[in-house]
Amino acid sequence: MFKKVDSAMDFPRMEEEILEVWREEKIFEKSVDRREKGPRFVFYEGPPTANGLPHPGHVLTRAMKDVVLRYKTMKGFYVPRKAGWDTHGLPVELEVEKELGISGKPQIEEYGVEEFVQRCKESVFKYESEWRRMTERLGFWIDMDDPYVTFHDQYIESVWWAVKTIWDKGLMYHGYKVVPYCPRCGTALSSHEVAQGYKEVEETSIFVKFKVKGEENVSLLAWTTTPWTLPSNVALAVSADYDYAYVERDGETLILAKDLVESRVKGDYRIVRVVKGSELMGMEYVPLYTYENPEAPAYMVVEGDFVTLSEGTGIVHIAPAFGEDDMRVAQNNGLPIIQLVDSQGRFDDRARDWSGMFVKDADPLIVQDLKARGLLFEEMDYTHSYPYCWRCDTPLLYYARGSWFIRMSDLREQLLANNAKISWYPEYIRDGRFGNFLENAIDWAVSRERYWGTPLPIWVCEECGHEHAVGSVEELKSMAKSLPDRLELHRPYIDQAVLACPECGGDSKRVPEVMDCWFDSGSMPFAQWHYPFENAQAFSAAFPADFITEAVDQTRGWFYTLLSISTLLFDRPPFENCVVLGLVLDEAGLKMSKSKGNVVDVWKLFDDHGADAVRWYLYTVNAPWNPTRFYEDGVIEAKRKFMGTLWNVYAFYVLYANIDEFDPSQYHVAPEDRSVIDRWLLSKLSGLVGEVTEAMDCYDITAAARRIEQFVDDLSNWYVRRCRRRYWASEMTVDKQAAYLTLHETLTTIAKLIAPFTPFLAEEIFTNLEPGSGSVHMQDYPKADEWARDVDLERQMDLARQVVYLGRAARNEVNIKNRQPLLKVVVGATPEEKKDLRLVEDLVKDELNIKRLEYAQDMSEFLSYRVKPRYDLLGPKHGKLMKAIAEGIAEADASQIAGKVLKGREFGLVLSDGTEVSILPEEVSIQTVAAEGYYVQSEGGRAIALDTVITEELKLEGFARELVNKIQTTRKEAGFDVSDRICTVILGGPDSMRALEVHRDYLMKETLSVSLAHGEPEGVYVREWDVNGEKVAVGVRRAS
Repeated sequence: MFKKVDSAMDFPRMEEEILEVWREEKIFEKSVDRREKGPRFVFYEGPPTANGLPHPGHVLTRAMKDVVLRYKTMKGFYVPRKAGWDTHGLPVELEVEKELGISGKPQIEEYGVEEFVQRCKESVFKYESEWRRMTERLGFWIDMDDPYVTFHDQYIESVWWAVKTIWDKGLMYHGYKVVPYCPRCGTALSSHEVAQGYKEVEETSIFVKFKVKGEENVSLLAWTTTPWTLPSNVALAVSADYDYAYVERDGETLILAKDLVESRVKGDYRIVRVVKGSELMGMEYVPLYTYENPEAPAYMVVEGDFVTLSEGTGIVHIAPAFGEDDMRVAQNNGLPIIQLVDSQGRFDDRARDWSGMFVKDADPLIVQDLKARGLLFEEMDYTHSYPYCWRCDTPLLYYARGSWFIRMSDLREQLLANNAKISWYPEYIRDGRFGNFLENAIDWAVSRERYWGTPLPIWVCEECGHEHAVGSVEELKSMAKSLPDRLELHRPYIDQAVLACPECGGDSKRVPEVMDCWFDSGSMPFAQWHYPFENAQAFSAAFPADFITEAVDQTRGWFYTLLSISTLLFDRPPFENCVVLGLVLDEAGLKMSKSKGNVVDVWKLFDDHGADAVRWYLYTVNAPWNPTRFYEDGVIEAKRKFMGTLWNVYAFYVLYANIDEFDPSQYHVAPEDRSVIDRWLLSKLSGLVGEVTEAMDCYDITAAARRIEQFVDDLSNWYVRRCRRRYWASEMTVDKQAAYLTLHETLTTIAKLIAPFTPFLAEEIFTNLEPGSGSVHMQDYPKADEWARDVDLERQMDLARQVVYLGRAARNEVNIKNRQPLLKVVVGATPEEKKDLRLVEDLVKDELNIKRLEYAQDMSEFLSYRVKPRYDLLGPKHGKLMKAIAEGIAEADASQIAGKVLKGREFGLVLSDGTEVSILPEEVSIQTVAAEGYYVQSEGGRAIALDTVITEELKLEGFARELVNKIQTTRKEAGFDVSDRICTVILGGPDSMRALEVHRDYLMKETLSVSLAHGEPEGVYVREWDVNGEKVAVGVRRAS
């Protein structure tokens, strides 16, 4: 006997019970250990930050990881799953600042770096329990008890080894460059970090007049979107080859690109002179501000190869401290650098009018000042994409600062070559979003002016300036003149280490920067093993990864740093397959955010509907690389459509198997001895296994899941519905045994198929149907049984279902219920199709409730056509010929025209004057007219004719079937078990009562009635019904 199945479908309660079993019996650990001798499948966990709460996006990534890892395990692979934590970096520091009520680097240093770092260390696992809870509840199996942690000294030492290796290759340098800089965080960002934080913003842009020296009322007109950079202006750039116009207007002369005059200068104006940009070079102008008196030549026109005519004036204002192109122009022309902004993005004391003010806040004041001095030509709102800090949401400044760089620009070709070896899902990521980023790779600004991170292992001699990279703790100790009492590889402890300079023996001290935390996470393939200091074999066996997956934003993050570091160190890709996930959005397709109040509460979904429902929705709603709209109604529908359907089939099987005390191990019916529909189901099941396996091997998770969903729908709405009566048979016939065995084999196979997708539901079904076999997750994934595949039978059944579909549609059109028997259906079929349908004819007749199935190659006996010209299309096209065309269509063979048009083909007409014209399918309309007593239904080239005549005999049989339905429903409402024998009393109209007498035996057998009386209903339960327009009262009670 199987465990009774609860019809309530309380999936959350079921899942909690299964989680407890998994914990107690260590099913996850056993499932991995069992495959230890199998081929290894390597997975890298992209390390999340545990000082932030998990959100719906993390549910998606963990669900996608888990389905692949479970699948590979069941396919026989050894799949260790090591969790990881990304523990360094600004997100942690910002969280601690908030906890302490401080802000910015000065307040951190006032608080104390050692105490601050200690608080960071305590903070990194603030929400670790929430991550564990979510991960376990989702059913994501990963080893969280032995994770890699990026702040551990052994991990840091491996990162140091990587830095030294890169250093020894001459690929690391210190440079003074304009870099993206966050004034709130007080540090530079790398290009891949900047790419994650762009926003569309509307700001004030201005056109400014720079007065030409020595010429009265003549100004160079330049445009800027960053007024705050104007106090640091040192030059104006033009293109040597462009034409520039002197434009006279309102008593003054403006100089700007000739092609932009019309769009820029309004009102009455006159172009008095046109020169090449090269003729303007060297022209001097009056500085807007004189907060600095630079020693180097400044305030002149220079050449800029980046000047365009797409917007602005063709003249670009140059402030080298705040622009990469500006800095290059300054270096090429010996221009000075005026830096009036401090490390917190505020004007310093030299900018007297705005001293201490954040530069963006000073913009309106600068605009007001220029306007008051007559130097503002125009101001306008300008919408553009601007980078914000991805960590603290502060607008970035492009800022000239010293930083340590890795020469990624030297490795572009190797990066692209290694990228080409990776299989990306979707494929277009390789040469699109990711490949484009690699083609434009710039040097990686890898240092950060912060506190909580991997210390950059570079020591500089105070005497001779020699720079040395340390690659291990052993090297550190061997070079040390003095070490801190507490040797920990974090600030401030490591800052106290003084090394002997290998060149002069002087004191070398560590540079103050820490490393970009993305370098930490990108080092995980080797650093998780403390390679190369130990575990060389473990690293070799786990590199490269077979599979990784994260969200699309990681093309600018973890995917990039993994590839970069692997190329730098090993010149090979670090992973072979990458599934790129789309973003998780709300129901309206908007990004989720707490401020909008549209973040889905995943715990409510788990508690109300279960993790399997969430998982199944995510697998089937769309391909994982597309944006996913995540909302409760979608989860509910996914649960109903798939899980509810499968559960009902499972409950049906268990219910009747228990009634019959059916033990599948005690019976055997060879597949070839089973009925057609059994063999069809087993054939479809074999095909399903092959298709799901093929899709999963290609990481097409959605295709695999949708194929399973379609099969379950066929199982329920075709197989089980067609076979119900076989399970109701009173004797355990061979056919009944075959029905039970087929459904049992199908359900256990489906349980194994869905185990990676809906692990809880699979466990429930399998362990109940296969007691003693252990967890479904300890089983092998099903293999396609080629012997069971019968494509001919599948074709025949597809044809039968097509006919049934058309027959049901025809019944609906003429409003005849399926419980009303009809005489026949005529099917339009070729001789080969007729042969196929003969093999499944009984099934079609039973399904459509007809007495006969007949065939016709030519359906013209049952159907005629009317062809009408589309005057709206043919008239304008043919003009005067329209009348003759209409006459030609009226005289032509309508059935021949319809035959071509319904197949989407054009047809020809010869008009009365001999003119030949071709008519397109859409240029006529086809109307069908059925023969008397028939209704014709057609679709996709297939047509059937339903005989709609209802004889007296057929009518009474229809009443009998309706009575069976009403009695069955009444006994169900009365709470009787399906096996209970009952006594039934009926009182109804004349047709109902005649049907009762004519079909008494049938009614009693179908409803398990030991007595069936005609009279005033009485009993435990009485119900009144409408049966084909007659009032019928039904009373039932259990038979004693």
